Amino acid sequence: MQESTFQAKLILELKNKFPGCEIIKNDSGYIQGICDLIILYKNKWAMLEVKKSKFSKNQPNQEYYVNKFGKMSYAAFIYPENKEKILNELERSLSS
Repeated sequence: MQESTFQAKLILELKNKFPGCEIIKNDSGYIQGICDLIILYKNKWAMLEVKKSKFSKNQPNQEYYVNKFGKMSYAAFIYPENKEKILNELERSLSS
């Protein structure tokens, strides 16, 4: 599956899991390495870096931003192999 296909399906799943959330797709051309998605839900937020598989190579600065935003709120790399785990963590983070 291509990353764009996985990301599109993931966005639909997130909107169903978190009714009323807003999902913003970031522009890596503006800030190189910034996480792909911001999820705004009630008074919380999280960021996800979408990968097509667990074997996908990280681009420069992606790990930096996942770590940085993970300390502020919640951020993670998400790919098909860890999707359920990350969605469970995301639910705990956005519901707390």
